Amino acid sequence: MKIAHVITRMILGGAQENTLLSCVGLANKGHDVTLIAGPQTGPEGSLWNEAENAPIQCVKLPTLLRQPAPLQDLRCVFDLQKLFSDQQFDVVHTHSSKAGILARWAAHRAHIPIVVHTIHGMSFNRTQSPPVSWLYRTLEQFVAPMTTAYVSVADAMTTQAVTAGLGPPSGFTTIRSGMDTSQYVPRAGREEIRRAWGISDSDIVVGTIARLFRNKGYDELIEAMPTAAAANPNLRYVWVGDGPGRDAYLARLRSLGLADRVHLTGLVRPDRIPQLIAGFDILVHASKWEGLPRALVQAMLMEIPCIAFDLDGAPEIVIPNETGMLVDTANTSGLTDSIIELAANSTQRQQMGQAGRQRCLEAFDVRTMVNQLDQLYTALASNHRNP
Repeated sequence: MKIAHVITRMILGGAQENTLLSCVGLANKGHDVTLIAGPQTGPEGSLWNEAENAPIQCVKLPTLLRQPAPLQDLRCVFDLQKLFSDQQFDVVHTHSSKAGILARWAAHRAHIPIVVHTIHGMSFNRTQSPPVSWLYRTLEQFVAPMTTAYVSVADAMTTQAVTAGLGPPSGFTTIRSGMDTSQYVPRAGREEIRRAWGISDSDIVVGTIARLFRNKGYDELIEAMPTAAAANPNLRYVWVGDGPGRDAYLARLRSLGLADRVHLTGLVRPDRIPQLIAGFDILVHASKWEGLPRALVQAMLMEIPCIAFDLDGAPEIVIPNETGMLVDTANTSGLTDSIIELAANSTQRQQMGQAGRQRCLEAFDVRTMVNQLDQLYTALASNHRNP
């Protein structure tokens, strides 16, 4: 098949990694795959270099920009429509909020037979103001009839989308966000990476993998840190990632006298993530808006237990007292207590880590994801030929 995947930006992020792995995997199966994205990146880093060296075609569309701009967005719809019509794709598969809306509208206008959209996280969500949430919900409802099928990275996304009136449950397929699980070897390089961080064997490392950005959980984590540090002086923190909130978070850590407990890695290439996780003892993911957080899966593949807020797709992989701990959303005291409890019990951490790896090994393998996408496209094509 001739397939286009469309996403707003190719920054370092879970949805972008998912999209690139999907494109490469489908190309390796013999499909003709084109990746279309806007030119913008950000402080999170860019995946364009990896994309342009992959066995796929890449198109940087100048009019596909992240910030809302009605006239520019309308022009983008026409640019996408022309691209889709000229290339005569069999499938247009969209990702992310803005590209998902504009590209589905354009694909409908270009009479593309199969239009698929992946919900990595709901475009309207609890972190937005009511007017913004209403606008995105309305736009999603506008393009819903133009969507042949939805892919959800978590069952929770299907539930939320069906509740919002985007379609019946039969129009949704859950396909977990895959990764190259062969890269995840528990404890590989643990001593070296901890030595590079200046962390001893007796220290307990609480790691995070997320953009340094509001709603990604750093505010709640910082609030939990003083009490946790008082309960366990061996606690250390490693933050993997970068973003616009870096300076503000560093200032708060200094004001609390906690800056010397935190190591910031800055931007990290995706293939280095397993090596860094090997140096963790616990992963905390306190984001307040997700689909199914890749960081939780990555940690479990490295046999690291996880603490997360009980929202969206997190409960589908973090099983309380089995693979980690779930905390009520924005419950800072619960987050603190969970960190203290896991930090004090190495046996519990080991048991949870091993259970988490077994849970994730097959379900989140990139080959599983690509096979399921291939099967979905084949079924949709068959239905299109024989309605």
